[in-house]
Amino acid sequence: MPEAESERILARDQGREHWDLWGPYLPERQWGTVREDYSANGDAWTYFPHDHARSRAYRWGEDGLLGICDSDCRLCFSVAFWNGKDHILKERPFGLSNPEGNHGEDIKDYFYHLDNTPTHSFMRGLYKYPQTEFPYQQLREANAGRSREEPEYELVDTGIFNEGRYFDIVIEYAKFSPTDIAIRIIATNRGPDAAPLTILPTLWFRNTWSWGEEGVTTPEMHLTPDGSIRATPWGLPVHQLYGDAPDEVLFTENETNNQRLFNAPNATQYVKDAFHEYIVNGKKDVVNPANSGTKSAMVFRRMVEPGQTTVVNLRLTEHPQPAPFSTEFDALFKLREEESTEFYKAIAPGASEEDLRIQKSALAGLLWCKKFYFFPVLLWLEGDPTMPKPPAERWKLPNAFWKEMHAHDVISMPDCWEYPYFCAWDLMFQSVAFSLIDSQTAKKQNLLLRGERYTSPSSQMPAYEWALSDANPPIGGWAAWRIYSIERGIKGVGDRDYLKRAFNKLLMGYSWWANRVDQTGDNVFEGGFLGLDNIGVFDRRYPLPDGSRIEQSDGTSWMATYSLNMLNIALELAREDPIYEDIADKFLNDFIYLAASVNAKGTHGFSLWDDEDGFYYDVLRRPDGSVEYLRTRSIAGLTPLFAVESFGSEVADLFPLMRKRIEYFQKHRPHLLDELHHIGKEIDGRRLVSLVPPERLRRICERLFDENEFLSPHGIRALSRYYLDHPYTFTEGTETETLSYSPADSPVGMFGGNSNWRGPVWIPMNYLLIEALQKFGFYFGDTFKVEFPTGSGNEMNLWDISIELQKRLVSIFQQDENGKRAFNGDVELFQNDPHWKDLLIFNEYFNGDTGAGVGASHQTGWTALIAKMIRQIHTFQAD
Repeated sequence: MPEAESERILARDQGREHWDLWGPYLPERQWGTVREDYSANGDAWTYFPHDHARSRAYRWGEDGLLGICDSDCRLCFSVAFWNGKDHILKERPFGLSNPEGNHGEDIKDYFYHLDNTPTHSFMRGLYKYPQTEFPYQQLREANAGRSREEPEYELVDTGIFNEGRYFDIVIEYAKFSPTDIAIRIIATNRGPDAAPLTILPTLWFRNTWSWGEEGVTTPEMHLTPDGSIRATPWGLPVHQLYGDAPDEVLFTENETNNQRLFNAPNATQYVKDAFHEYIVNGKKDVVNPANSGTKSAMVFRRMVEPGQTTVVNLRLTEHPQPAPFSTEFDALFKLREEESTEFYKAIAPGASEEDLRIQKSALAGLLWCKKFYFFPVLLWLEGDPTMPKPPAERWKLPNAFWKEMHAHDVISMPDCWEYPYFCAWDLMFQSVAFSLIDSQTAKKQNLLLRGERYTSPSSQMPAYEWALSDANPPIGGWAAWRIYSIERGIKGVGDRDYLKRAFNKLLMGYSWWANRVDQTGDNVFEGGFLGLDNIGVFDRRYPLPDGSRIEQSDGTSWMATYSLNMLNIALELAREDPIYEDIADKFLNDFIYLAASVNAKGTHGFSLWDDEDGFYYDVLRRPDGSVEYLRTRSIAGLTPLFAVESFGSEVADLFPLMRKRIEYFQKHRPHLLDELHHIGKEIDGRRLVSLVPPERLRRICERLFDENEFLSPHGIRALSRYYLDHPYTFTEGTETETLSYSPADSPVGMFGGNSNWRGPVWIPMNYLLIEALQKFGFYFGDTFKVEFPTGSGNEMNLWDISIELQKRLVSIFQQDENGKRAFNGDVELFQNDPHWKDLLIFNEYFNGDTGAGVGASHQTGWTALIAKMIRQIHTFQAD
């Protein structure tokens, strides 16, 4: 049965059947995004707030709750609800904007991604809908009244779920064919009393016609004699939505309610928020009595008894169906669910049911976070013919540099609500996670941002929509190699054509990093943001007021890692094409210069290695030439470990250039190898190329595996716990800052206060550390052992330690001996209630002491790497 989904994937990849035409591509949030912001100051949250979302037509996308759309977001489907008490029709998830939340933007609804397959042949999501009025204002006010030292005030804290007074609403999609989709909505009353529920399956067109684009016409949908909704989108065949006995069918236009928002005339009598006004406020004249428009909804009114379930069946299809809900309808859901279960079981044979649940949930969330993303920057800058001209200040915003970028794709998002846009380094981690189940999607996502529609003329890759010019860690080479090697491990053969394409694109990015980021030409890279938000005692993006600059230990380490990734790919390609040998030599040459700049004083007069502490630190370089270590032991100082490759004897023997290049440095640049004598040395035919020498690796491991420093019960912390009792304070000129260990939410407002790197466990960085330990372990074997944990007297080799670390990370989601899951924290409802305790979400990061989930709650982007760890734990092999 796993072959059924595998065959669909193959048919899709070969272009025989368009199984990915429809999917979970409808974003969960479009309001509050840069794309929809036409303000002069770039304040997207204020320009398009949640209160506008129900009434204002979007320009560049749509949103909904656990909905679907086609790959161009032409025709959209989602479900709205009303419990008879809310003052807003529930059409989309609610959350606080960045200024409203005490820790940045913050979703407040609870929904879960339960199942999804690579072809989206079966999808299941769950929404928890309260039966009493949703406390929008209470959530705003309570969070506004809290400081950064306090936790966020969540929906569960209001008591709204007490006594089970909510509906569990499951939404399922099962495909008969790529263009014939069965839909089932299953609502269960968990409360003690009968409760009303209005269900509105909604079908609408993305508004493409109101902006004055030449040749764009308005599509149309209408009610047919058989009670179905007939929709004629642009670029798609006619579709019909069938509903099983709705109470009524409503129509309106997907047009802005200018009267409500701006006290201006409406373009049409029937506007976007008509269903809200009709259902919640009882206004009958707001919907079109002609039963036509560009937005429609079927209405199902139910009174649900305690413990009872009500079901709504629908079918969205290209093909007219005389009997849309025959016996094959129910049978299809059962079949597709069984196929999905067997498909996922095959990924980690031998895994427990508990681990399979975690793995499947993580990958399902990864698939649910594939979303339509449309951002043509030049059109956004210029504005639309029928709209007011954007303010001139828009051309002075940093994103104006990216006028050549034209995004129009389905992209894997880091989080479907909090980060409903691509993030460059997140996407690389996500693409590696995809490679477990869908190698073609993994490759497509990996290459996307290096394509001609995204890359700038300078060959820079965009970071994310809030600041396209930011520099994220350059891990594209690592991701490309891992995708290639994981597919080779699963299928027995790697895709060399893909590897060549990736290599050629990566070369351009490598040149940008080498020429633009190393501004002083000393091979010490000032990477700026580098994705680690508040990791430094000072904001590392900017010089200090006195002109001092921070030389980052991770900036140069990321570049050295990039060099080794490119070396690895070049050596692989050189197996069949010797012309790649020369470029491989170039990357080895670059790596040695970079490694020397990190480890030895050289011409710049300082080393990033502090021999007194046995750790790599950022260095403050003053205008007068003096330097000083910023002694904070953090993940930034562990990134030098990532720059490592260990080669087996077959590679070492095949490419003598490695030996020749090292001999060249020994003869002509011997000072560069003062701290790098280990490079190229053989152990049983294996060779090691690493930025960190073995003696320094041993010293780092002492701290890395110390439970009073980096090692937590659930992985490696981003900052040493030492700074809990010993906060680090540094003064430079008029600037004084203090950094202390904070295991959960961000204690400072840097980057909006959304993320915290001062103590929590971040799974992607743990994943890179684990891979680095495995490479060292492959080279050293049992000749290199350290205590794990430090001080325990228990010595282990680095490979075995890597497995133990993965087990600690997986334990975040597993039930412990008391049936508790660490990520759920101390919320009793989540830990104990049978309708909550087995539901999994995959947070952005995790409390460094307890493992409780923190930050974005659907970050199955990079947290989905947990699925790869489960596979390795149960197979004990590296792909």
